[in-house]
Amino acid sequence: MSKIEEAQVILKELGLPEAQQNEISGYTLLALCNLKETDNWSKAFKQSHGISKGIMAFISIYYGKDYAPNTRETFRRQVLHQFVQAGITDYNPDIPDLPVNSPRAHYAISKIVLETIKTYKTKKWEKSVKQFINQIGELKEKYNKNRNMSRVPVTLSDGKELLLSPGKHNEVQAAIVEEFASRFAVGSILLYLGDTENKKLHIDEEKLKSIGIPINEHSKLPDVVIYNEPKNWLYLIEAVTSHGPMSPKRVVELEKFLKRCKASKIFVTAFPDFSEFKRHTNNIAWETEVWIMEFPEHMIHFNGDRFLGPR
Repeated sequence: MSKIEEAQVILKELGLPEAQQNEISGYTLLALCNLKETDNWSKAFKQSHGISKGIMAFISIYYGKDYAPNTRETFRRQVLHQFVQAGITDYNPDIPDLPVNSPRAHYAISKIVLETIKTYKTKKWEKSVKQFINQIGELKEKYNKNRNMSRVPVTLSDGKELLLSPGKHNEVQAAIVEEFASRFAVGSILLYLGDTENKKLHIDEEKLKSIGIPINEHSKLPDVVIYNEPKNWLYLIEAVTSHGPMSPKRVVELEKFLKRCKASKIFVTAFPDFSEFKRHTNNIAWETEVWIMEFPEHMIHFNGDRFLGPR
């Protein structure tokens, strides 16, 4: 393996998340260890580096990999920040009281990681990694734990609970299921609920197929699909936190996609608050509905001649 490949293996075995096992992270580790392509890992040594004139310059000189100047923030936010959290790197070890964003900010490989890395490709490596993880822990496990704790719970009408990944978009989706459906789609069932991490978090394939919705093209479905079987009404709901209301173009796309669907369709755009709604008013299709999480008991009807119901 090349030195960069070995660096990526080391980061993986030290418990770094997958996002910090990439090439830029590997090169950063090599720069912090002051290792060239032909050096043995046992030759690694500690020396403080800034980002641009230290780490990025080292990578350019010894590995011929030139990163654009504006990549500095990528190194800082997506590599070094996580390295410090994982105990891989010390921040400002030479001058600990440097103010935030000081141009003299610097990073150095931590003592425990340096001792661990020096054993790579030796019989002591496995034991050294275990000692490091026992002492510092795996950052990816910490991230997963924190992420799970902050997930958005949503309870379905049958009592089943789903956990959505964190974020405003999924908070709106949870409110659609728990607040909108209980007021404006009473007696309905949830057929589809996407997640920003898992697009197939909840999908009733059997029911979708029975009403004529292609179950092999989930990506074309809106964020939430709810079905009222007694009325044969299908609620097609987009949760909007930045873009994507039920625009004329989106309605045409869905009508084409659902041309074999036997149910009557209701197109709904859900917003987290009134300010977000106002940003999209010029792009909302007529004969559709708007629901705002901030005011859950009310609807805004773009129908003109009737209240909530199929087109």
